[in-house]
Amino acid sequence: MKTDKLIWIPRVLAIVFIVFLMLFSLGTFSGDAPFLKKLGGFFIHSIPSLVLLLVLLIFWKKPLISGSLFILFGVAFAVYFKTYRFLSTFLSTAIFLLAGILFVWLGLKAKKA
Repeated sequence: MKTDKLIWIPRVLAIVFIVFLMLFSLGTFSGDAPFLKKLGGFFIHSIPSLVLLLVLLIFWKKPLISGSLFILFGVAFAVYFKTYRFLSTFLSTAIFLLAGILFVWLGLKAKKA
C-alpha cells in the first residue's frame, strides 16, 4: 500500500480522538447556570481539543512535525494527568502516542521514497 494512503490512518485516529475529547466539553451544558456561562465553560473545556485540531490542520502535509507534536502532547498529557499509573487510564493517552508514532514512521517512509 502506498504511503499517501496509509497517512490517513493516523489522521483519522487523531480526528476521532479529538472528537472524543470534545465530547467531555458537552458536560458543561448540564446544570442551572445561564446559557452564556455554559457556553463559556464549553469553550474553556474545548481548548485542548481545539489546539490539537489546529496542530493537525496546520501540519496536515508535514507528518514528521505533526507526529512529533502528537508524541509530545501524549507524554505531556500522561505526565500532567498522571495516567501512567494505571493501564486503563494510560490507554487514553496511548492514542496520542500511537498517532504520533504512525505520523513519524510514515513521514520517514515517505522521505525515503
